[in-house]
Amino acid sequence: MPAALEAESTLTDRYQTTVPQSVRRALRLRKRDKIRYSIRPGGEVVLQRAGDAAGDDPALGAFLDFLARDIARRPRALKALDKAWVERLRALTGRAKIDLDAPLAPQDE
Repeated sequence: MPAALEAESTLTDRYQTTVPQSVRRALRLRKRDKIRYSIRPGGEVVLQRAGDAAGDDPALGAFLDFLARDIARRPRALKALDKAWVERLRALTGRAKIDLDAPLAPQDE
């Protein structure tokens, strides 16, 4: 099966390389992203974004990509949050501390 995309890069004396732009676009790579190399028995190397897993939410990733593109295209459209709105939000949440990395508790059915 032919490759959907082929690209080349050169190793430096320090064994470093630049990921070609076409590959960065295809994998949606940004600065400081991590990449994973998988080497198959026949010597084929698979390059993918590290952290892409079956459990990732594709809708969230697409939404965050949309926001990043919109901010890059229209940076002047960004507005500071209104102080009164922030205080109202704090009043509603009771300044609750939330661990965003904690697993969600199962819901009763």
